[in-house]
Amino acid sequence: QVQLVESGGGLVQAGGSLRLSCRASGNILSINAMGWYRQAPGKQRDLVAVITAGGRTNYADSVKGRFTISRDNAKNTVDLQMNSLTAEDTATYYCNGEIRLNRIPYRSEEYWGQGTQVTVSS
Repeated sequence: QVQLVESGGGLVQAGGSLRLSCRASGNILSINAMGWYRQAPGKQRDLVAVITAGGRTNYADSVKGRFTISRDNAKNTVDLQMNSLTAEDTATYYCNGEIRLNRIPYRSEEYWGQGTQVTVSS
């Protein structure tokens, strides 16, 4: 029905930058919030950044001033620009979307991508 596919992860040195992208596809009527979460080994999955359809954003304190979330509503994509990366940013990053399906009863549901690994070497 709906798929979220991430791209852009990889290995980068501390202080470097990466850009993650996520595209939602399928039987989509509309998308409310889209966001990025991350999970390091042995830790819970935490919110990194979220953006509403209207462009309102919210960031985890640990990434404020370094990460920027953006989206293209026409393309159903959300990006995460990550600058000044540190070893503490190493994690699997997951795209998340609150998506309303284009079929009765037009219910909004939460979907997740498969995750993309970001590794920052110190």
